[in-house]
Amino acid sequence: MIDWKDFEKVEMRIGTILDAQDFPEAKNPAYQLIIDFGEEIGIKKSSAQITKRYSKEDLIGKQIIAVVNFPKKQIGKFNSECLVLGSVNGEDIVLLTPDLKVQNGLQIG
Repeated sequence: MIDWKDFEKVEMRIGTILDAQDFPEAKNPAYQLIIDFGEEIGIKKSSAQITKRYSKEDLIGKQIIAVVNFPKKQIGKFNSECLVLGSVNGEDIVLLTPDLKVQNGLQIG
């Protein structure tokens, strides 16, 4: 169990995927994503193992939810700057997305 103060430290925000590219250097099939989190947060990069369910073309313009206050994670030569959230069933991942289009950068709480 965590307490509310621990949960409040996790900064989840809405972002829109601007670009998705193959990530052949990753251990497991993945994409390199460029995500716009609005003026306050800006543009961040992320690696996401979502190739089974999503094509690169499907991802462009899609709004997602991500944790934006983790430290950068080096994955090969790529720096992942946020964690895109999804429900996980083995290797099948479904992205968490807002029900309606909203402003980039809005906080989840």
